[in-house]
Amino acid sequence: MGKATLNRRFPTRESLLTAVFAEQMERHAAAVAEALAFPDAWEGFIAYVEARCAMQAEGSDFADILTMTFPFAAALEDRRREAYEAYSLLVARAQRTGNLRADFRHEDIVLLFMANAGVVAATSHAAPDAWRRVARQFIRAFAGPGAPVPPLPEPPTRPQMFAAMQRAAPRP
Repeated sequence: MGKATLNRRFPTRESLLTAVFAEQMERHAAAVAEALAFPDAWEGFIAYVEARCAMQAEGSDFADILTMTFPFAAALEDRRREAYEAYSLLVARAQRTGNLRADFRHEDIVLLFMANAGVVAATSHAAPDAWRRVARQFIRAFAGPGAPVPPLPEPPTRPQMFAAMQRAAPRP
């Protein structure tokens, strides 16, 4: 698409940002809202983590939406702020149950999404469900003492991991 066409379709920076990020923002906001609707806060937190990791695996999410700001797109920024506040409430509720570790911090979820993005990029061709095990391992790490944790999915097979590692290896 040429610059003139781009400027005709998106005359402002706000309209371009909104077009690019609106769908992902709505999916993120919906995942948080669905998680908050769970009667059990810990189960809601687990559902949120798995939903967001699944979005990354589908290629329809970006890892750092929680930390992005959209100063040139007011509506998008408002929606991001609302979703972040809902996420903060979800974390507080899950921590109050004792099932989410008291030392869990918002940055921990960003680290998870960054790690998951790397796993998805490295394994999607050979072991497309490898992210599920990574997400569950993180959930286990986030769990407080005695918290019920979901079972771990099977790890990728050796041939799947070998194929993923071959693809990720630097080329001479």
